Formats: sequence, C-alpha cells, structure tokens
Amino acid sequence: MSGSSLTRRALLAQVAILALAGTSLAQDGDRVLSIGGSVTEIVHALGQEDRLIARDTTSTFPPNVTKLPDVGYARALSPEGVLSVAPSLILAIDGAGPPETIEVLRQSGVGFVTIPEAHSAEGIITKITAVGAALGVPERAEALASETRTALATAATRTAQVPEAARKRVLFILSLQGGRILASGRDTQAAAIIEMAGGINAVTAFEGYKQLTDEAVAKAAPDVILMMDRTGDHAILDEQLFAMPAIRITPAGADEAIVRMNGLYLLGFGPRTASAALDLNTALYPQPQETDNDRDPS
Repeated sequence: MSGSSLTRRALLAQVAILALAGTSLAQDGDRVLSIGGSVTEIVHALGQEDRLIARDTTSTFPPNVTKLPDVGYARALSPEGVLSVAPSLILAIDGAGPPETIEVLRQSGVGFVTIPEAHSAEGIITKITAVGAALGVPERAEALASETRTALATAATRTAQVPEAARKRVLFILSLQGGRILASGRDTQAAAIIEMAGGINAVTAFEGYKQLTDEAVAKAAPDVILMMDRTGDHAILDEQLFAMPAIRITPAGADEAIVRMNGLYLLGFGPRTASAALDLNTALYPQPQETDNDRDPS
C-alpha cells in the first residue's frame, strides 16, 4: 500500500473519531499531552496547566513543567511512548513525527490536534487561537491573543527605530557538524526573530538550515553570531567558534561578537516572543553605559 493511501486512511480515521467524539475535543480532554515547547507554554498561559499529564523533551517552560513525564523529542516520537501516558487529547506542533508515529496516533482513538507552527506575529496569534479552541477555552485564548498582539506591536515599534544603515547582519548557527557550520537561511524561526529584533538575516540564499562552505560564511559577512545557549555535548565554546578560519575573517569574528539565548525563548514563537525580540534587540544594539561625567551636574 502506498504512503499516500496510508495518509488518506489516517485522515479518514481522524474524521471518524472526531465525529464520534461530539462537538468538542475538550469534552474528554482532561488528560492532555502537549508536544512542542511553545504549545506547552500556551497551555500554561491559558491557565490550563492542571490538565497536562505529560510533555515532550522540548517543553521546558515554565520550569515546573519538567516534572511531568517526558514522552521524547517532538520529531522522534514512538507510539508506545506517547500512548503509555494514556492521554485523552494530544496537542502536537506541526512537524512532530516521524510521520508513521503520527499516523498511528491519529488512528488510536485518542483526540489529536495539530497546532500550526509560526514564523510571524500573526502566526503566533493563530497558534494561540488553535490551542484555545482545542482545549475549549476560546475566550481565554482571545484575551491572551489580544495581550500578545499588543506586546508584539510594542516590540515592533521599538525595534523599527534602528536606522536602516545601522542594522547588523546576524548569522544564526544551529550547530557545528564535522567542523562545518549548520546555519539558518530564509523562512525559519531564527530568520524571523532576527528581523523582528531589528537585525538582518545574513544568509538568504536558501530556505531552512544548511551547512555553509567557508566561502558562503565569508559572503554572509555577519556582524554578530547568534546561537542557542546550549550545554553538554551540544555546547560550542566561543574559543572553538572564533578559532574557525571562516568565522575569524568576518566582522563578527574580528570583534568576537556573539549573542547566546535560550533556544525555546528565542525560537519558540509563543507568548514570550515579544520579550525575546526586545532582548535580542538590546543585545544587538547595546546602549552606552552612563557615567558620572555624562550626568547633568545641576
């Protein structure tokens, strides 16, 4: 049987399940499994945290959510791991997988809702609305969406004050693989947050994430390197990064200019994104510290 036939069967199965379930998934959604860090944040921001019974590895905020059972990484789930926590409703960020696991979950009889991913301010609002609808709390979602929209507009007004000629070119590096730089191109959360913070995404020749040649790094000519603040096996030390010949010859390498931020905060595109954009803006364009000589003596 072809993959497309299996996908169609999965979709038909989901429709049948929803028809049997009645008007709202939330009727039986008191055991919620949230897959996706920003989805889990939104559940908490809607005041529905008491319904959560498990989460995925990317769900680390608020900190107390880490006390819940972890069913695995969002893109590498197993049906057994997910179903072992006996959820009645699964909220999964778009892109969760692998596809064969999602197919099994859709056919399992458990309520399953895909939450759209976001790369923009309006995308965040859509995500909040989708979570609220799935949980049966549309009024709370509307209030959170309004609050978030206001915060995003305020952040956009501030970051827009950066003069065009002063905007810095920012290279987001996801990882180093075999000494090669895996970096963000267009249409990623990294590219979007850089622009929201008043920066310029330094790589636009491709979509998504790709390894860069030394020539591509030099052409990107970043003023600042942006990375997630990782620890353990995924950590990349400043000394290791700036020792790379391709980085050393860039303006960022010459100035050893690097900004590190928590990955979920930076790239989650949820209720905290306005704050993340402002924090990144401050890191890219720090204000001179006032000294005693600068103060009005009167």
